[in-house]
Amino acid sequence: MLSSLLQLILSLTLQVVVHEFGHFLFARIFKIRVEKFYLFFNPWFSLFRFKPKNSETEYGIGWLPLGGYVKIAGMIDESMDRKQMAEPEKPWEFRAHPAWQRLLVMVAGVVFNFIMAIVIYSAIAFHWGDTYVPLNSVSYGMEFSPTAQEIGFKDGDVLWAADGQPLDRALDDATFRKMVEAEKITVRRGDEYVDVPMPSDFMLRLMRDKKGFANYRLPFVVDSVMPDSPASAAGLMPGDRFLKIDSMEVFRSDCMSLFAQSKNEELKLTVLRGADTLTLNITPNESGRICVYMMPLSYFYPPVELTYGFFESIPVGISKGVSKLTGYVSDMKYVFTKEGEASMGGFITIMGLFPTEFDALLFWEVTAFLSVILAFMNILPIPALDGGHVLFLLYEVVTRRKPSQRFMEVALMLGMMFLFALLLYANANDVIRTFFSN
Repeated sequence: MLSSLLQLILSLTLQVVVHEFGHFLFARIFKIRVEKFYLFFNPWFSLFRFKPKNSETEYGIGWLPLGGYVKIAGMIDESMDRKQMAEPEKPWEFRAHPAWQRLLVMVAGVVFNFIMAIVIYSAIAFHWGDTYVPLNSVSYGMEFSPTAQEIGFKDGDVLWAADGQPLDRALDDATFRKMVEAEKITVRRGDEYVDVPMPSDFMLRLMRDKKGFANYRLPFVVDSVMPDSPASAAGLMPGDRFLKIDSMEVFRSDCMSLFAQSKNEELKLTVLRGADTLTLNITPNESGRICVYMMPLSYFYPPVELTYGFFESIPVGISKGVSKLTGYVSDMKYVFTKEGEASMGGFITIMGLFPTEFDALLFWEVTAFLSVILAFMNILPIPALDGGHVLFLLYEVVTRRKPSQRFMEVALMLGMMFLFALLLYANANDVIRTFFSN
C-alpha cells in the first residue's frame, strides 16, 4: 500500500508541475508577470519557498496536496487578491492583455497535460512495444460474469466480432468499450457462430452488479510448487494439468473457488502428467490455498508482439492518447446515472490503479491515463477550473465585454465550493467501500 501511495504522489506531482508549467510558459511568452509557482496549495504557510535573485516569481511547495497553482498578476483566481485587483491596471498584468492571449494562457495547462500523455504513450511504444493476445484466438474461450450470462453469453464462448468488426485485440478498455456499445457480439460456440444481442443499458448493469464482464478461461496448469505446502504433500509437480476435482471437470477459476470452499478438507484431484492420468488427494490449507504458481496466459496463447522505431512510436502515442481521451469523454455519460454516482471514487480509487510493487510500465501507463483525465476535467466549464476561465473569455470575445470583477469572484467561489463538495463525496465513497462494504 505504501508503494502505491508513493507512486500516486509521484504521478500527481509530475502532472501538476507539467500543467502549471503550461500556464507559466505562455504567461511569460506574453510578458505577463507570474508571482508564484507552487506545487500543492499553501494557505497560511508553505513547506518550502524560494525566490531567485532578480526573479518576479516565487517557487514553492505547499502543505495541502490538492493540486498546484501559478499566481498570475492581475487575474481573479483562488488567491482572491482583491487588493491587487483594486489597483490601476498595469501593462504586465493578465487583465491588460488581449483576450486571445489570456485564452492561450488558460488552455496551455490542459494542452500540456495532453501532450504529456502523448509523449508517455510514445515512449512506452518505443521502449516496450505492444504485446497482446487477440480475443478471437483464445481457443478455451472466456469466462463470463452472471450479468453477461444473463444476456446470452456462455462460458467457453470465443469473442469473435462486435457489429461485424473482428475482435483481434486484447480485452483492453478500447475493445471493451467497442463491445459494450455494439448492437450485437458474435461469438464462436463450439463449431457455430452465435450472435448475442447487446442491451443498451448493459454498461449500467455491469456497474450496478460489480461483477465485471469476462476473463480468459484457462486450464489449471502448475508452473512450480512451494515447499512444505498442500501441493507438495499431495505430490503435485510442475506441468501437471488439473482435469477434475472429485467428479467435476474444472478450469482455473473452478479450482480456485473449490479450494476456497474446502479449507482443511480432502479433495480427490485428477491430473494429466505427460501422457498419464493420475489421481491424487489434496487438502487446501486454512486459507483455502494449495500453494502453487500457475502457468501464465502466454503459456497457452503466444502473444502478438509489436516493436516500434522512434518515429513509428510517435503516431502510436498520438493514437493512444486520442483513443483514451475520446473513450473517457464517452464514459462521462455514465457519471450522471445512479450507478455512476455510486462508483465515483477519490484518492483511494486512484491509488488502486497503481500496483503494490513498482512496475515501470504500469506506472507510466497509469500516469499517462491520469494526465488525460486531468486535461479533460480541467477543461470542463466549471468556475475555478481552467474551463471556467475559458468560458468567460469566450463570452468576452463574442460580446466584447468583460464579466464584472464581482461576478467573477462569486462564480469562482461557487465553483470552488462545488469542487470541494464533489471531492468530499468521491472520497466518502472510497471510505465507505473500503471500510464498510461487505
